[in-house]
Amino acid sequence: METEILKYLYDIKDATSAILKFVQDKTYDDYREDDLLKSGVERKFEIIGEALNRIKRNNLQILDKIRDHRSIISFRNILAHDYNSVDHTIVWGIIEENLDNLYTDVVKLLEEAEEKNKSPDE
Repeated sequence: METEILKYLYDIKDATSAILKFVQDKTYDDYREDDLLKSGVERKFEIIGEALNRIKRNNLQILDKIRDHRSIISFRNILAHDYNSVDHTIVWGIIEENLDNLYTDVVKLLEEAEEKNKSPDE
């Protein structure tokens, strides 16, 4: 796998991990009332969406292995360009229902890349 694609996958993994860490032991009400938490989560979602967008430009085969990539890219565009219409219940729903899938897909791709890069002697 190309180094640039790997970098984007690591960016997605790191941003996903950060969101999960940010919201650990938090409720929707905590999220809704905490501007710093909302800002951090939204920024990490923007990074995820932009990294997927860059993968899209370079390797559609990799992108197709990530569930809901189209929705994630669209979500990033809403966050970046239509920020005043963000529905926080939707953001929280994505965290609760979809973020683990994204993390799983990206970790799997990184593990596959690592396996391919191992020499036969290892």
